[in-house]
Amino acid sequence: MMKSEILEKGCQQLGLSMSEHQEQQFMKYYELLIEWNKVMNLTAITEFDEVMQKHFLDSLTIVKGIEKTEHICVLDVGTGAGFPGIPLKIMFPEWEIVLLDSLNKRIKFLDEVIAQLGLEKIRTIHGRAEDFAKKQEYREQFDLVVSRAVANLASLSEYCLPYVREGGKFVSYKAANADAELDESGKAIDILGGKIDKVEKFQIPDTDMDRTLVVVKKIRKTPGKYPRKAGMPGKEPLK
Repeated sequence: MMKSEILEKGCQQLGLSMSEHQEQQFMKYYELLIEWNKVMNLTAITEFDEVMQKHFLDSLTIVKGIEKTEHICVLDVGTGAGFPGIPLKIMFPEWEIVLLDSLNKRIKFLDEVIAQLGLEKIRTIHGRAEDFAKKQEYREQFDLVVSRAVANLASLSEYCLPYVREGGKFVSYKAANADAELDESGKAIDILGGKIDKVEKFQIPDTDMDRTLVVVKKIRKTPGKYPRKAGMPGKEPLK
């Protein structure tokens, strides 16, 4: 079985301890990612060490933005190949996680990963964020909503905040320079019932990759008309 010193060391730097079983789950996840990537486009990053740093460790950096609470309900919006949701599930098995993606091929991959890794209390849903946010069983039901999706913060907030319960948090993983986005998204976040709780800037352990975590706290209910119909939040972000 492969091992990754990079992953081990990075976890230590984040204050996380990884069991042998968890490390094996990460390695199996890597193998499945590479295998499935040959037939469908899951990631442009395939080199072992880079996946460890830029996908696995990057997903786990959420601990820089939030307290590691036990037994929370988490939604990963636009999860893609499972980032950050699956690394978070491996590292925090007690978290209950839902992975949402609009592409059915990716959902099939994620279901296979969940089965092969023997993960429990995690499931996938196939569809658009705008549609599921209108359903009672999902709206304002999550303690934490995360997204590494590439969209501007105003649009992402409209996709994600409707899912967050009052008092819960939405964490957006952003590249280094998110200052302009932060300025432009303030109004949207307020309209949607949130406020920026903190902005954490750092480098992914042992890389020169800068990261920003934007932590938004839900302080009141999101008005019922949000999110707007499919496609609108991306085309015309709230201002």
